[in-house]
Amino acid sequence: MNVVILTPDRVGSTLLQRVITIYMQLAELDQPVINLHELTNGLMPYWSDVFNAEVLGKPESWGYHQTLPEIVQLLERAQHYKTSRLAHYHLQRRQDSRADQLGFYQYINDKFFVIVARRNNLLEHALSWCIYVRSRLLNVYSAQEKFNTFADIYHSGIIVEKDNLVKYLNAYREYLAWTDRHFRVDSYFNYEQHLPDLEKYVLQLPIFENRQQQDWKSAFDISFADWNRCHYLTSNMAAVPALPNQRSAYSVATVNQNLTVADQAFLQTHGLNYLRSRQHVQELVDKKILVTGIPIKLQTMQEKRHIVRNWAEVVEWYNQWVDQTGLGEPFTDSVLQQLTHQENSNYHAAEKADAPHESLHLTSDHQQQ
Repeated sequence: MNVVILTPDRVGSTLLQRVITIYMQLAELDQPVINLHELTNGLMPYWSDVFNAEVLGKPESWGYHQTLPEIVQLLERAQHYKTSRLAHYHLQRRQDSRADQLGFYQYINDKFFVIVARRNNLLEHALSWCIYVRSRLLNVYSAQEKFNTFADIYHSGIIVEKDNLVKYLNAYREYLAWTDRHFRVDSYFNYEQHLPDLEKYVLQLPIFENRQQQDWKSAFDISFADWNRCHYLTSNMAAVPALPNQRSAYSVATVNQNLTVADQAFLQTHGLNYLRSRQHVQELVDKKILVTGIPIKLQTMQEKRHIVRNWAEVVEWYNQWVDQTGLGEPFTDSVLQQLTHQENSNYHAAEKADAPHESLHLTSDHQQQ
């Protein structure tokens, strides 16, 4: 089965397509499965020694050099399963003819299992895009890359412009209209609802019906939820000022004391299995089964609140947009605090009642508003 995830970006689509690909690999399907990331910014047929066949991959230079009919021809010719995404903004930038777009959408509906990625928290969605305006990087895949990208942002913070916030909120609204207008949707992935138990969402997809399912725990001796928490914690901005080689053995000595005692203990317990399974993911990248590894959570809501200097103003602008459009939910500070607490429980280990507490410290020279 081919899988495509429709996305406006900043809704977990890269994480989802990588993870679906890995679970499809574990299921040992009747054809190879290869992740192509974005379908419309470059595909390349090449001979794979891994599969002893011609397969599709990404060219060295990504761009809009192929027409949509040419992309369809490449996809049709490749005799393997494809996992991928289709980002709304790429279709807007490409400026293909309407006829080519409609033909492409029909092919996707006929040949792919279509997942629509969505978010409930549109404030956080738009803020992720506003932070991207400064960072210029949509995803990071290693702790060092995250540190290099965001160290200055964490230190100096950002001022969010109202026009930017509204632009990204409106883009999300246009994305929803695009998915409703052109696609026969097979499944909806809701970031807030499904991410806390991503494995459950993935394994209930029809891809895995009537097949012997292998979960992350049985494959790697660590649950996916624990793996993803390690993935985040080992890249925490305050927690990892200096990093060992990614493939070296895990040592708790690399963890800064700014992590809570519970988080440090969690990494000590699960770190080795995390690194072993991360090595397996890297092997899939080396074989060009995955375009990249699994992306690391960039910032939680709590961290975004520390980064954004005009937080109260941004929330006010967001609530005004909700009132004008009827899309999304208005937020009070108490509701945002509750959402922050819920999200933190996904990425941080619970403290024992008798354990000394050392709270997460974000390198920032301004106070939370």
